Amino acid sequence: MHFLTKDLYFPPVEEASYEGILAIGGDLSTERLLLAYRNGIFPWFNADEPILWWSPPERMVVVPQLYKISKSIRNLLNRKQFEVTFNQNFEAVIRNCQQVERKGQDGTWITDDIIESYTKLHEMGFVQSVEVWQNGELVGGLYGVDLGHIFCGESMFSKVSNASKIAFVTLVQYLKENNYKLLDCQLHNDYLEQLGAFEISRETFIRVLKSAN
Repeated sequence: MHFLTKDLYFPPVEEASYEGILAIGGDLSTERLLLAYRNGIFPWFNADEPILWWSPPERMVVVPQLYKISKSIRNLLNRKQFEVTFNQNFEAVIRNCQQVERKGQDGTWITDDIIESYTKLHEMGFVQSVEVWQNGELVGGLYGVDLGHIFCGESMFSKVSNASKIAFVTLVQYLKENNYKLLDCQLHNDYLEQLGAFEISRETFIRVLKSAN
């Protein structure tokens, strides 16, 4: 386990623990966050914990150019029950992601410090949001770090059935149209797998990440 100081530095990702924890401590400055994402590292910790930096051995991803929209989701899109926008209300999206209850989790890793730092990154153009609206109300969305060739998804929320699916698929379509190489979903969960994400090795992920830096 590496303990970070004020120096802007991360150890090689190969030195992460079996679970994927690479380092502890440091800060959430925009400079450190950008350095982390550009090297395949992301923060993930509970509010009562020090900052933990991760680079897991397996990475959950979507390859936009290969993504096939399921028939059920295509039918949802065709019904036009939702309106989807980009970067129209980032603050509301990240606040909803912070407040939504998640199965198996007592709290949230999206602390107020996280919100402050990612809001700065959003203002700098490095964090994007997707909003899903129904009858003028924000009912779903997601946000993530945009590296230009890889989009690192951070969190999503849904207040009505299927809203987060619409956000996800609309993002993948956008990434495909703009020749992104990967949508990084970070860690495996069943919902992401249902949406079509799959795991690749850290080595493969880093190779793609570095190919266009």
